[in-house]
Amino acid sequence: MSPHSAPAASPRAVLRYTAFSTDPGGGNPAGVVLDASGLGDDAMLAIAAELGYSESAFLTAPPEGLGEPGRAFTVRYFSPKAEVPFCGHATVATAVALAERAGPGDLVFATRAGTVPVTVTEQDGALRATLTSVEPYVAEVGSQDVREALAALRWPATDLDPALPARIAFAGARHLVLAAATRARLAELSYDFERLEKLMVRLDLTTIQLAWRESATLFHVRDPFPVGGVVEDPATGAAAAAFGAYARELGVVPGESVLTLHQGTDMGRPGVLTVELRPGDPRVRVSGAGARIPDAPQR
Repeated sequence: MSPHSAPAASPRAVLRYTAFSTDPGGGNPAGVVLDASGLGDDAMLAIAAELGYSESAFLTAPPEGLGEPGRAFTVRYFSPKAEVPFCGHATVATAVALAERAGPGDLVFATRAGTVPVTVTEQDGALRATLTSVEPYVAEVGSQDVREALAALRWPATDLDPALPARIAFAGARHLVLAAATRARLAELSYDFERLEKLMVRLDLTTIQLAWRESATLFHVRDPFPVGGVVEDPATGAAAAAFGAYARELGVVPGESVLTLHQGTDMGRPGVLTVELRPGDPRVRVSGAGARIPDAPQR
């Protein structure tokens, strides 16, 4: 058995992988069902809720002509509370699970947000997946909505970084980007779950992307996720892609950049997300390692 071959399992089995870390105890865990054919929405939601991870991915046959057989799939993502249009960490986890079975290389996923190409490579003995987002956008957010978000987070406005103004950013899902002025502000997260959830539902947000800039291309981020029934997401690939679009749109970084995002440290599940911006291509690439979670009990 090769170092990355997977143990035999039923395609209907609920597999458990972490994304954005080579350590099963780090990064963001996701459930992966490689063959969800015949599972209805209620069944997929029930599996995601029982597992309790921020998202789980469910694979079925791709649309005709999408890609090479065995390397193209339709993917749906469910949190414990609802379906979401796109999930970056579950995409990375799924790609690593598939690569363990079919080998590294190119994959393509049809998601509710659009078509998402993924490439899996082996680096230093670990599998690493790079997803390419759908075309992103960055939008203004009303001052009253920002005030409401800050009130729910229990953040005074003076704790925001004026160099990184609030925006809504999308690269498959919508996120409100709020930048903390200090690392200490980011480290303290104790918010009004129901109040923040209500605002997020109204603005159609998947997470709140909280960020602190350590250096030119190094950021620390956290993502409250009450609309998914989860207090905080440990590593958020969709938000990382949206943040890359945000940073480029606002001129925070050059149009050709590689950013490093650290997430999960304050939760005890450290992960690293790499965000790549390429000139002439509006899409954002997000990369990270992944690993099986061995014999993890459902929770």
